[in-house]
Amino acid sequence: MISKKHIPHLKITFLTLFSTVLFWAIFYFNIPKLLGFSDTSIHTLFANYDGPNYMIIAKCGYDTDCIRQSFSLPQPLEYYPAHLPAYPLMIKALDIFFPAPVAMLFVTLAGSIFLNLVFYQLIKTFTNSSKALWLTFLFNFFPARFFILRNIGAPETWFIGFTLLSILLFKKEKYLYSAIFAALSQALKSPGILLFGAFSLIFIQKLITKQETPAILFKKFILYILVPLTVLIIFAFYKYQTGDFLAYFHSGDNFHLNPLPFLVFAGNRSWVHSIWLEDIIYIFLFALLAIQTLFKKYQKSNIISIYPALFLLSTLFVAHRDISRYVAPIYPFAFLAFEKYLSSKTFKFAFWVILPAIILYSINFCIGNIAPIADWTPYL
Repeated sequence: MISKKHIPHLKITFLTLFSTVLFWAIFYFNIPKLLGFSDTSIHTLFANYDGPNYMIIAKCGYDTDCIRQSFSLPQPLEYYPAHLPAYPLMIKALDIFFPAPVAMLFVTLAGSIFLNLVFYQLIKTFTNSSKALWLTFLFNFFPARFFILRNIGAPETWFIGFTLLSILLFKKEKYLYSAIFAALSQALKSPGILLFGAFSLIFIQKLITKQETPAILFKKFILYILVPLTVLIIFAFYKYQTGDFLAYFHSGDNFHLNPLPFLVFAGNRSWVHSIWLEDIIYIFLFALLAIQTLFKKYQKSNIISIYPALFLLSTLFVAHRDISRYVAPIYPFAFLAFEKYLSSKTFKFAFWVILPAIILYSINFCIGNIAPIADWTPYL
């Protein structure tokens, strides 16, 4: 007998499975061809960046000889340490049962289910909203750039899911488990260190205001040393495989942080090369409004406000065309900020009208964002 409290979780799981498999089927059956796009297949999703990079690491680790001999992507060999090892290890675990491309999509799907369940709990915990199920449904499709990341080889679902779970556990004062999941998020993507920074700011604020004794605060927050320790473990692994402890920082033209904000609008930069950047202004504006609202709704010392604010601050210094992907960890907090409006009839009507555009945008993006793979044999 299924408990009533678990029915929303089953609905969320079914929704995620259905929407993902339906999107995969669009490419598998080459439906975009009927709409005027070029030919597609499931390989279109397999080849979407950065999926092939993660599959290569799953097969070879960071061994340059193995990568050179087995694969032929155009990026330099030193580029691969820019991709942290946790997501490739997940692919490798499933590669025992499935070919790596299939394993990769299954890992992302599992992460998407996990993320949606954690997001639902986040909404329930911080808003007591009766619309948590609707907001989770909406989050599955919107923003559109994140919908793409749910359906290709990308670590964001697990990264954001672990981040949100760490924050929920912090809220419940389960600091050890919170620190463990913060460390897991760090093992997936380098911006995981920003969660450690947010927890550190709360520790400093509590220390200055003397809300708790230094001994008690130290006992709670010392657990989060697991996050920078994870960085050191990853760098030690890089040293073992590449001979370079700082291989992450030597991964070529991969660092997009700058000394000044908004240099993404310097269109001559290597990862920008565009004058069509107006959408980035609206992304920054939307994020700033969300964070301003969070500071009004929650205490200024609340992790719900501090973490997305710190994340956005760092993103303002990023010069990369794909800012909508960079700010993805802020999206769940924007839902917290605007949950009443996002649950309104006005927004629901607008969303249903725009949903076909989200799907078409996602199809178009996936078709145009593929790695040049002529031979799939090494990936299988």
